[in-house]
Amino acid sequence: MRNLFVKTYVAFAALILVSFTFAGSVFLAQISRYSVQQKKTQLETSVSNVQALVEHNQSVFTSEKGSSILTLYLQQMAISSSSQMMVADENGHVQISASGDDASNELGADELSDDLLNEIKENDVFFGLGTLSGLFSEDYYIAGVRCQDEAGGTLAIVIAATPAGETRTLMQDVARTYVLIVFLTLILTLIISWFLSDILTRPLKGIVGAAKQFTRGEFDVRVSEDNNCDEIDELAVSFNNMISTLQQQEELSRGFVANVSHELKTPMTSISGFADGMLDGTIPPEKHRQYLEIISQESHRLSRMVLRMLDTARIESGEMVITPMPFDLSDTAIQVLLSFEKQLESKQLEVDVDLEDYLMVNGDRDYIYRVVYNLVDNAVKFVEEKGRLTIKAETQGKMAQFLVRNTGSMIPQEDLPRVFDRFYKVDRSRSMDRTGAGLGLYFVKSIVILHGGDISVQSNCGETEFSFTMPLAPKPSGTSSNVPELTQN
Repeated sequence: MRNLFVKTYVAFAALILVSFTFAGSVFLAQISRYSVQQKKTQLETSVSNVQALVEHNQSVFTSEKGSSILTLYLQQMAISSSSQMMVADENGHVQISASGDDASNELGADELSDDLLNEIKENDVFFGLGTLSGLFSEDYYIAGVRCQDEAGGTLAIVIAATPAGETRTLMQDVARTYVLIVFLTLILTLIISWFLSDILTRPLKGIVGAAKQFTRGEFDVRVSEDNNCDEIDELAVSFNNMISTLQQQEELSRGFVANVSHELKTPMTSISGFADGMLDGTIPPEKHRQYLEIISQESHRLSRMVLRMLDTARIESGEMVITPMPFDLSDTAIQVLLSFEKQLESKQLEVDVDLEDYLMVNGDRDYIYRVVYNLVDNAVKFVEEKGRLTIKAETQGKMAQFLVRNTGSMIPQEDLPRVFDRFYKVDRSRSMDRTGAGLGLYFVKSIVILHGGDISVQSNCGETEFSFTMPLAPKPSGTSSNVPELTQN
């Protein structure tokens, strides 16, 4: 039973069946109780009337003329109550009986059972269900009362009885009506649940169909977000958002594969080409050192790309672990800047350095070194010739802030929210940076967040600025730091 329609129908049917069964059982019990109570009241009224007649006119039971009057009265009571009436003496012998159809003294037996007689004498009244020990051929509802003489003795026993079959017949009729109602209701439920299931499952089937289309590579598929159902509309919106995100990731992944293939191919081609040239003599021995340096640079470039991809995989799998220790962020920034001295000189950049002395932070120095290196590397790549590069590190409350700003072409505003996404390269990066795969800034942001910091980017007024924060470490007393001078051009 995996079909939603079948589950919906079975649920509806089971709910209605249980509800009707419970309600029907209570209803039938109430009808049965009411019917029995009505019979009891009717029979007790009849025997009470006869009791009153006998006790106030004892001659109706002791004389022949009175017996005729009592018989006539008994017959009238039997007809009015549709019951069997009888009067017995104190020993339980039936003296007079009358039926709702005609007066008759003919019964299956002519005396009451000792048990019934004793119970009526002890309690003065009786009501129950039975055959009066053979007086009747079937079960009757029976009411009895003791008529007392002036001395308080038993003058007579009055019995009124009505067939229990009438109540059973009524209950059977009600039960049949109930079963018919349940049957018709279940059929109506089937019809209603058919339409409800169709209404509920149609958008779900649409989502399933869209998901199948998406798995076949149709990334532009979307589902309707107006289904007249808040929950399904919310599901549809979430599904469309998921598809859009997956589509973007797919596009980025394809771009990443293309970029990585190209980036890996270029240094590998250079390495193999120059190595073959030296081996087959195409490159003369006096130029071997020059080309070996190129091979070394391309090898390091390959190593950096592979390292970034491995770091990305570790970050996404949650295996990236940092080891925080106090270290000087300003000293780390100086070391990074010194490694870019040749590039700074070749572009004739104006470098503005403002590093706070002894800026101790709490973090993993190796990873933060790579964060600073990546940010400075990006800035150096995209700053124009004779442009300005600004490096700044300072304390901000309980955090340290590191800032890199460069002049030159800016990042389009629509690309700013996505520059830290993995595999993402803005248009200017595609045209100016042909050595990356869109993983550097993703790595930077991930490391900063792991350190409990934050990172941001701004690009306006001809300048682009990246800045990140990280927690400060307690500054030991009596400690000083000598920050090395950076040669500026």
